Amino acid sequence: MDSRWSDADAERAVERYTKQGVGLDLALRTYTTRLLGADPRLVIHGGGNTSVKTVMPTLTGERVEVLCVKGSGWDMASIEPQGLPAVRLDALRPLAELDALGDEEMVSAQRGALIDANAPNPSVETLLHAFLPHKYIDHTHANAVLALTDQPDAAALCREVYGETMALVPYVMPGFALAKRAMEVFREQPGVEGMVLLRHGIFSFGESAREAYERMIDKVTLAEQRIARAGRTTLAGVAMHRKRPKAFAPIRLPQRIAPAADVAPILRGLAAQPLGPGRYRRWVLAFRSSPQILEFVNGSELTRYAQQGTATPDHVIRTKRLPLITPPADADEMAGFEAGARAAMEAYQAAYHAYFTANNARQAVPKTELDPVPRVILVPGLGLFGLGATAAEAAVAADLAETNVEVIGAAEAVGTFTAISEAEAFDIEYWSLEQAKLGKGAAKALAGHIVVITGGGSGIGAACARAFRAAGADVCVADVDERAAEAVAAEVGGLAVTCDVTRHDSVEAAFAKIAERHGGIDIVVSNAGRAWQGRIGEVDERVLRDSFELNFWAHQTVAQAAVGVMSRQRTGGCLLFNVSKQAIDPGPNFGPYGLPKAATLALMRQYALDHGRDGIRAAAVNADRIRTGLLDEAMITTRARARGISPETYMSGNLLGLEVSAEDVAAAFVHLALSEKTTAATLTVDGGNIAASLR
Repeated sequence: MDSRWSDADAERAVERYTKQGVGLDLALRTYTTRLLGADPRLVIHGGGNTSVKTVMPTLTGERVEVLCVKGSGWDMASIEPQGLPAVRLDALRPLAELDALGDEEMVSAQRGALIDANAPNPSVETLLHAFLPHKYIDHTHANAVLALTDQPDAAALCREVYGETMALVPYVMPGFALAKRAMEVFREQPGVEGMVLLRHGIFSFGESAREAYERMIDKVTLAEQRIARAGRTTLAGVAMHRKRPKAFAPIRLPQRIAPAADVAPILRGLAAQPLGPGRYRRWVLAFRSSPQILEFVNGSELTRYAQQGTATPDHVIRTKRLPLITPPADADEMAGFEAGARAAMEAYQAAYHAYFTANNARQAVPKTELDPVPRVILVPGLGLFGLGATAAEAAVAADLAETNVEVIGAAEAVGTFTAISEAEAFDIEYWSLEQAKLGKGAAKALAGHIVVITGGGSGIGAACARAFRAAGADVCVADVDERAAEAVAAEVGGLAVTCDVTRHDSVEAAFAKIAERHGGIDIVVSNAGRAWQGRIGEVDERVLRDSFELNFWAHQTVAQAAVGVMSRQRTGGCLLFNVSKQAIDPGPNFGPYGLPKAATLALMRQYALDHGRDGIRAAAVNADRIRTGLLDEAMITTRARARGISPETYMSGNLLGLEVSAEDVAAAFVHLALSEKTTAATLTVDGGNIAASLR
């Protein structure tokens, strides 16, 4: 592992931060913290922490010795000085004399010692940093180090690699007890350059930011070299194999493995938790595969090494202790795969309940059981899936699962992967301080739902993307204009999919991409369209056929593809169509547009009729006079002039005298998506037009 320290970059960081009033010590602390956080082999998704001891003024001007330590919830890769809150050392050091200190008492003491009461909570490992004398302290969960510490003979291995330069601390749950134990170990070996926490991670010490950082790099490099001698080399975060561990001897797989796009909806449906008739708590999936992952999931001893636990306890709260393992996905026997996966899911959830019951029995204060849904699913022959309440959470679970793959692979090359015990994992998973990291709050109405919006790159489609994202859904923006789709997707943090809805192959490819990336589809807003014009007795046949291709057949193609995905999930779904007022109140010279829209209205009702028993609802929005690509400013002006009125008067020419916006239409689509007992309905959004109103 190479040092990323740069004198020039360090100077620029110091210059930038000192202009903000930040001291030299904290400026350099921020710089090296970001260096550590930028390497996923060292730190991933909030793991690890750093600190510096320095002097700062209080509000009264008194200069006091403080510890600036990573704040809980901050990501080391992007941390800023405010992410390293300052706590008074004279308030923390006396705590070392206590025999015991409860978690909540510890947090209270740390917050009480803050220089700034509005600062974030200091790390749960703040006292460990405070009780040690070093100016700079770095802590990571380096993959290579974990491969050595997650062993039955971890202490002997680490002594072989580090000699007397590093102190060894047996596994102790983070908090006051670990801080005390680390202090005691250090007092026995005061000349060490750092500490290895067995089954947990590594600390490095230094009198300068550079010294602590480069000691971390050096110690991790020594671990990498030891793994390489066992026949496995880590290079730039990717495992390069020279020798396959015996445990990874491949199993026999079916001749054809089903693609992730076919497997993911099945798994997503099995993970969904019923909340009542037709209602589910849904999960988003993130798929990963690579030669290293495939070697792992195809290994003959998968059920042993993958069922030991996580590489470091920090992962447990985000991935649970164990993954779910399914049978291989035989493309020629998908019914058999679904049955096997269902049995595996049921067994996993029963085992999780038993795990909770057994470990909760020894708690002084009983815990409330969390959901039993796995956060990682391993599919031999295919890869792995991370699960989360959102696409972002699913990606975190998948990232951590990939880290486990790398660590376990290296550990098996060296010896035998061994994690903390079940009881110790339970204490982390149900630890109130770790639970607080997740920032739990009330879930939004469409959290866990995956929404696809065609024509999502502009106008009503773009407004729908924003509205569904605001309601908590993960949004997929499908548009024939790639740049437009990407721009809207970037705005809402969604997935952009290039899709020509008039082509079956393009729609199938887009939906396969969505299923592979997110696991499935719950809601489709079939919105793409164009307003062709012409007197019906004179219009060219090509114009009418082109309009039917986009304004009717494309809706059928999209809906049919969506139903295919929803049927594999077996959790229902919602098809929403943009039918326009032309479907109900046709205007002169708009037959080429109104006729296919009327057919689409009938299509919506047919889907509601034929797929209602599958839990798939269908509904439509009937809108009029919206400023979009379908009704541009030139068309508005032309229509207004024909009536002898201003464009503004034309746009508000309805019973309420109010102009209707794309956002109003989007709100109607969201409303229909949330109306769980409504199907075959058409919602009118036009400010009032009796001729276009329904019952």
